Amino acid sequence: MLKIYTKTGDKGTTSLVYGQRVSKTDIRVEAYGTCDEANSLIGLALSFLKDTDFEGKEEMNSVFHEIQTELFHVGAELATPPGKDVRWKLEEGHVQKLERVMDRWDEKLDPLSNFILPGGHPAGAAFHSARTVVRRAERNAVAIEEVNPLVISYLNRLSDFLFVTARFVNHQLGEKEDTLHQ
Repeated sequence: MLKIYTKTGDKGTTSLVYGQRVSKTDIRVEAYGTCDEANSLIGLALSFLKDTDFEGKEEMNSVFHEIQTELFHVGAELATPPGKDVRWKLEEGHVQKLERVMDRWDEKLDPLSNFILPGGHPAGAAFHSARTVVRRAERNAVAIEEVNPLVISYLNRLSDFLFVTARFVNHQLGEKEDTLHQ
């Protein structure tokens, strides 16, 4: 039986793909750890939808199953040292799929006229939280000297996607959007 703990990180280091040891404060570790954090928040958001029913929920569950898997691909890209082959590569199609679904869901929403305050249904609020964490992952990925440009594109698009998702969920569940009062 494989134990969950290895004790290899007890001195503040961890392994990248192919075994290179780096500090747990290394920007690559921060970037893929932040993707993992976002993935967990997406799971939390989806858990708030378990007992709800709305048009598009089945598609949403399917799309987010793919997105959560793709975040592991992003993590693999970020955890692979420069010059090494990435086992789970991102492809342009991953970014394009986000755009297609986002456009379809956005068509069902009122046009934006003000800044929206994050909140609404707990699922909507959790998707907003996931969006901010994805933005942090994107900033971390940008700080990495050698990274697949698709990682940056994917994270950028995913944060937009999560914003639209939060709005879509709130709309589908009848939650009024609270806007910034100027």
